[in-house]
Amino acid sequence: MADRVTVIGWDGSPLTAAARSALGAATLVAGAAHHLALPEVPPAAERIRLGSVALAARRIAPHRGTAVVLADGDPGFFGVVRTLRAPEFGLEVEVVPAVSSVAAAFARAGMPWDDAQVVVAHRRTLRRAVNVCRAHPKVAVLTSPGAGPAELGLLLEGVHRTFVVCEELGTDRERVAVVTSDKAADHTWRDPNVVIVIGGPTAPVAGAEGGWIAGRDPGAGPRGWALPAEAHGGDLGEGESELLRAAQLARLGPRVGDLVWDIGCGSGAFATDAARAGAAVIAVDRELEACARTDASGRRHGVHLQIVRGTAPHVLENLPEPDVVRVGGGGAAVVSAVADRRPQRIVTHALTRDAAELVGRELTQHGYRVECALLQSVELDTRDWTETERSVAFLLSGVLPDRSA
Repeated sequence: MADRVTVIGWDGSPLTAAARSALGAATLVAGAAHHLALPEVPPAAERIRLGSVALAARRIAPHRGTAVVLADGDPGFFGVVRTLRAPEFGLEVEVVPAVSSVAAAFARAGMPWDDAQVVVAHRRTLRRAVNVCRAHPKVAVLTSPGAGPAELGLLLEGVHRTFVVCEELGTDRERVAVVTSDKAADHTWRDPNVVIVIGGPTAPVAGAEGGWIAGRDPGAGPRGWALPAEAHGGDLGEGESELLRAAQLARLGPRVGDLVWDIGCGSGAFATDAARAGAAVIAVDRELEACARTDASGRRHGVHLQIVRGTAPHVLENLPEPDVVRVGGGGAAVVSAVADRRPQRIVTHALTRDAAELVGRELTQHGYRVECALLQSVELDTRDWTETERSVAFLLSGVLPDRSA
């Protein structure tokens, strides 16, 4: 294997003494074209144009000599170090870091970034990166060809965001542009670039000393999977009881990067609870009052909810693909239309056994594994332990066997 492998991060600044020393002794250098053109690269060194890091690692592993890999920014932050250290290559690496492109982008924008989400967008993960941008107020997106600012803007249709696009950071072609998300597709953007996506819910502001954890503060809101009725303005509708919502959340498991549909959102209680878990949420209801209550609930708890007014199943046709869906109203016909879109999980409820069996048959016919439980809850006044409210519902959930993750 190679006698020594040094990974050098480059942010456009002059190389450090450690980086120059390692590069000067290199017998093999791997990097992008602009890295290989650096004057410090030894003329006699073997050069590898870095495309696939795994292919470069296979060439480096048997090399007898000293190898250097050049990469933009901090190579340990969504960079080449992870691949080079994979067990199949057997490489031990030393790292000379540089300022990450994310840190540089926020510096150009003059913004703090300890409260930002950071995601990588390529063709395979673009949809999930967009869902994070839907759900969170500050996101840095490390883009790639085919998954850049234009594609982000197109997939964010219906959700207003501001883009700070930082192109070719650290080079003499560096450019920073500010556009709205709906205009991003009107431009031609140069690679590589980082997009800072701003907008959406207003998160709690940290004190002068800052926060205590990077990204979204998990302690910013009240505890609990399903908040009590009074947290959503009180007077919740059928199927919105706290315990039923908790059971639905447990079955769906909404998480960061997911898109949740809440069909028949009612008061917005479930939609808000799902968004508090970090997921992007589209809440659907035909009633104007329900849409207004849902919007108010989201604002009250500092989460972004995209609200669509219309009647299911017709209104669902133009919505982006969901990961998990809660059907709060519409019965078997809506469940069937949702199942046609093949989300990983679907959850709903029924008040009678006949209605539950009808929904269960629809899910089964669409290839879902169906579970059903009869949930009964009795609320007691603990001052005298008398019954104050009783609810009974059939909880149904469907899971696609090939998409159960």
